[in-house]
Amino acid sequence: MAHIDISKPILDKNDQLAQSNRELMRKKGIFVLDLMASPGAGKTTTILATIEALKDRYNIAVIEGDIASNVDALKIKAAGIPAIQINTGGLCHLESDMIRSALDQLPLDELDFIIVENVGNLVCTTEFYLGEDAKVMILSVPEGDDKPHKYPSIFQTSKAVIVSKTDTLPVFDFDMERFESTVSALNPKAPIFPISAKSGEGMDEWITWISEQIEAAKHV
Repeated sequence: MAHIDISKPILDKNDQLAQSNRELMRKKGIFVLDLMASPGAGKTTTILATIEALKDRYNIAVIEGDIASNVDALKIKAAGIPAIQINTGGLCHLESDMIRSALDQLPLDELDFIIVENVGNLVCTTEFYLGEDAKVMILSVPEGDDKPHKYPSIFQTSKAVIVSKTDTLPVFDFDMERFESTVSALNPKAPIFPISAKSGEGMDEWITWISEQIEAAKHV
């Protein structure tokens, strides 16, 4: 029986445009972060806390990806940051052509840092390159420490891993040592940042790391 794999041409087309996005961002000296997580993991809260820590040093914009609504984009705009909303209309991930359309609406010559908040999903988002400098995933404490076993690809793809909502550790059965050991086995190079955007715990380490990435992008 003949087998036709339609994923390769789809991904090839996506990757070609993603590379064009990448070249444009490199030319502008902009660091682009693709932030991935499941729904409710704390992506927007982490983004807002990151913006608050960095807004006096860098010019930042956010591209919001959701199946529907513009709730998160409105929160970002309320913080005084340019935000472009992308509604995928059912797709479980963003694609590079969507990102290019958003980039065309941003003042690229004025920016240092673009955060892409991908659609809440732990599978599809890992497969589509957008032209970003780094993919980073967020796992919240309430989701459990077993997720690296269930969704290894997103941990292997990520340049760094954030564990959010650490202020809830006392009420959830989350073994941080076991989680870090599993992630390190999957991706030894990825730093792990346990944070609480609510209390500020762990944010300094995350902000230091992301600042280093932004500065490096300026000198490529």
